[in-house]
Amino acid sequence: MSTLADAVLPLIRTRSDLYRYSAANAHGLDMHEAVDILESAIPTADPAEIYTVTHKALASSLKVIARADDSSGIIGDACRRLLVLHPQVAAAARTPVGKLIDWMMKFQFDDGEVDYFELDPVAYAPALGELGIASYRKRLAEVEAKLGPRPADRWNSGHSHEWFTLDWNAQRLAVLDHDIDAIIRTHAKDRKVAAWLEDTAEAFEEIGEIDLAIDWAKQATDFDRGHQSRKAADYWCGLLEAHRPGEELNARLSVFRKWPSSTSAARLHKAAGKAWPEYHDEVVASLAASPSDAVLFALHTLKEPEFAWNLAHSLALDSGSTWAELVKVYEKIDPLAVLPIHQRLVEGLLHDANAKNYKLAARRLATMRKLSAGSAKSAEVNDLIADLREIHRRRPRLQQEFDRAGLP
Repeated sequence: MSTLADAVLPLIRTRSDLYRYSAANAHGLDMHEAVDILESAIPTADPAEIYTVTHKALASSLKVIARADDSSGIIGDACRRLLVLHPQVAAAARTPVGKLIDWMMKFQFDDGEVDYFELDPVAYAPALGELGIASYRKRLAEVEAKLGPRPADRWNSGHSHEWFTLDWNAQRLAVLDHDIDAIIRTHAKDRKVAAWLEDTAEAFEEIGEIDLAIDWAKQATDFDRGHQSRKAADYWCGLLEAHRPGEELNARLSVFRKWPSSTSAARLHKAAGKAWPEYHDEVVASLAASPSDAVLFALHTLKEPEFAWNLAHSLALDSGSTWAELVKVYEKIDPLAVLPIHQRLVEGLLHDANAKNYKLAARRLATMRKLSAGSAKSAEVNDLIADLREIHRRRPRLQQEFDRAGLP
């Protein structure tokens, strides 16, 4: 093997048991190091050598992920980095077009242990050239012809993977061609799913058709009130921010009114700028239906902890995690006022036997002692700790965590 191969391939290949989560994660980090080495070698190494090593690394990485617990996605991300690198180095190395197409077809259509990665013909276009792309289209057509009539529902077909792959290629080739009608046909399909409308918008953005991208993103936003439309709304507003900033504020306002939350309110606040006072009362009133959102918006976006504190009480906030965020800030303003909230959070943590919660409760109690030091509340905090020790005297792990935190 070459020096580059010696440096890269041992980081990709392994005989270790990767069904163990920790082992898989550790090896995934090694794989990312291997990709780093490949990428850093591009400016100086022989393109043919880089392609050869990348090609082998990609093949080996698929064998690795097929037998790994990649719940964290570290190995999968390394595989995707190799899939991004592969067409780039194939073009630089002037890889024989016929050989490259044969590999692309085998990768996508030959049954194997791993079939959840796609190849992007747009990325491979520089390596294939016009004649290569034409040949690649012909090979795809041959595959489709062998499958017979297209099923009404490809997922119930015995060739669902093949149909999915063909449809994916049709989408990407439509983008490569900058064919507006083909993009709509392959991405929007029957227009019955909001995500498909957003996919269409993203394809138009990719080819520089920004007006069409904005229009289709708006259609996806208006589709319904579901999570796909909500995601599309963020994309639509982002497009406006980048390309039609004068229209962004109205868009952010309409999105907030449709999906009021601390997140949509924060984005409206940013877009409003100096005009924010015009929207303040409406936003706060709308967020009142969700006390946690109202408090988080006041705390993190408006940077008004006193306002957030008052909202938390007036709206009867019952989210422990939100209270925890609030007291962390408000204790700097009124350290004694937050003590009852800390106590409530501690009692919630100790409701069930849980070693992690014991540690968190001990830390919070230590914070209470620090906040109350030198005040009349100090003795009350110590009495609380003594009461908790007595109540939970049959929980030795809790007693241990209290001791470690230096509690009396």
